[in-house]
Amino acid sequence: MSDTLSSAEVYNPSTGRWTATGIMNSPRYQHTASILTNGNVLVAGGDRFWTATGNMSSAQLSHTQVTLINGNVLVVGGLSMTGIESSAEVYNPSTGLWTATGIMSTTREYYTASILPNGNVLVAGGDSMSGILRSAEVYNSSTGLWKTTGNMNTARFQHTSSISTNGNVLVAGGTTDNSIILSSAEIYG
Repeated sequence: MSDTLSSAEVYNPSTGRWTATGIMNSPRYQHTASILTNGNVLVAGGDRFWTATGNMSSAQLSHTQVTLINGNVLVVGGLSMTGIESSAEVYNPSTGLWTATGIMSTTREYYTASILPNGNVLVAGGDSMSGILRSAEVYNSSTGLWKTTGNMNTARFQHTSSISTNGNVLVAGGTTDNSIILSSAEIYG
């Protein structure tokens, strides 16, 4: 895309202002970003890093990325050159290396990933080769394995998720297909 950007900005919640910062090495879109425990930001995937680091096993977009409680970053699913993925990798910021980890039970893109209070990761909904998903899975950050959990009431993708103070996950909005936009919300917990 000719209008893909390599610029970056930092938001200061104290002032409510954005400030321009360094330029990424490659313009990209549909990427993800996570704040590392040392304060740096890891940008992964997308189409087309300020400071380059180890490469993921395959180029991806429409994936999710979350910082685990141990400081490593989990990148899951998304779209690769071979189709929608169920794979997952963990990035270690200390070594700059990626390691494959457990595989989800289904392929997913445009879904949410939320860190649960126990350090595990809940992924919910999304688009798959078989259609829009109601299903959800939990990644055990200690074992690297996935386990299916209760389905959402509504199949949805391109939705949002937020963790409440009591540890429940609120999933809201999204679409059921390319023409129906959802205003519903549901809680996992």
